[in-house]
Amino acid sequence: MLRTQTSLSTWMQERSMKWFVLLGLVAFSECIVKIPLRRVKTMRKTLSGKNMLNNFLKEDPYRLSQISFRGSNLTIHPLRNIRDIFYVGNITIGTPPQEFQVIFDTGSSDLWVPSIDCNSTSCATHVRFRHLQSSTFRPTNKTFRIIYGSGRMNGVIAYDTVRIGDLVSTDQPFGLSVEEYGFAHKRFDGILGLNYWNLSWSKAMPIFDKLKNEGAISEPVFAFYLSKDKREGSVVMFGGVDHRYYKGELKWVPLIQAVDWSVHVDRITMNREVIACSEGCAALVDTGSSNIQGPGRLIDNIQRIIGATPRGSKYYVSCSAVNTLPPIIFTIKGINYPVPAQAYILKDSRGHCYTTFKEDRLSPPSTETWILGDVFLRRYFSVFDRGNDRIGLARAV
Repeated sequence: MLRTQTSLSTWMQERSMKWFVLLGLVAFSECIVKIPLRRVKTMRKTLSGKNMLNNFLKEDPYRLSQISFRGSNLTIHPLRNIRDIFYVGNITIGTPPQEFQVIFDTGSSDLWVPSIDCNSTSCATHVRFRHLQSSTFRPTNKTFRIIYGSGRMNGVIAYDTVRIGDLVSTDQPFGLSVEEYGFAHKRFDGILGLNYWNLSWSKAMPIFDKLKNEGAISEPVFAFYLSKDKREGSVVMFGGVDHRYYKGELKWVPLIQAVDWSVHVDRITMNREVIACSEGCAALVDTGSSNIQGPGRLIDNIQRIIGATPRGSKYYVSCSAVNTLPPIIFTIKGINYPVPAQAYILKDSRGHCYTTFKEDRLSPPSTETWILGDVFLRRYFSVFDRGNDRIGLARAV
């Protein structure tokens, strides 16, 4: 979940004055673009065949009309699952294109990658954008700062051509970090935000909004299928929904407000007892978060219920107990969404089992707010519908 601040720094402005831009959008109307994600330990194989989409958002008041699935419109990217924690995908920036691995993040709204001018330790471990090598690059003199739960970055806004597979946004505003803290050991270069425009620190139009407004995607929706265990095949799809990635029908949940991807949760239960959200609460559906997060006292109670013990920054349980631990059930709009122990318990590099429940330290303590991250989203295929300000959920295949 993102928390941001803005600040002006004279030295950053002087540095940014040496850059330059171009903006525009090459639209591929009425098409679906699917970006498969794969695990870090295995590589995704080339897809064979062309599959026609034949079932879209059954409960949708409008049809996703005339969406094609031609071979030229199917974009495949080899992506990684980082220690079964989060998912990243490839994009390119500049002319000729420079490739970056980014998190497709519904918890934030901005796109940024490291600048070649960044000398922080975090930047040194990642691919950095070389602006002088791009013929379509231009700078601005606007600086910014973004604070995340696990790190922060300072940077400048620039413009260049950005590609997400076959989708192309020329003159796209994006951030270039000149300082980073807390990302040195993270296996991603930057972040591509998919949240609402109002959460952008720069107020510049996010890439999904530009693609939507320019007609590059047929309908204002995108969806995630996140593979589980060690299977390949995770995808993010733009402009439509492929029904083969979920079971049954999509259940639609209205957003609390059309300002972010937060929905109302009725209650949270374990062992048939309400353990949290007794009077209802908000939950952000966040592809950029690996855990299920909530208020500290309630997370502590969950750890107690499942018998987890703290060790360092994590809580551990016996791996032999995983099959007997109860599921945690999120009731949303009257429908139960259970997350079993096999989903909320992961193994570390030493083969020890730890829980994925974590305290959310950024939300105000006066309100009960939860974050449903990849632990939840591996279980449930998710559709983010900007046209109707709602989220669709169905059991993932």
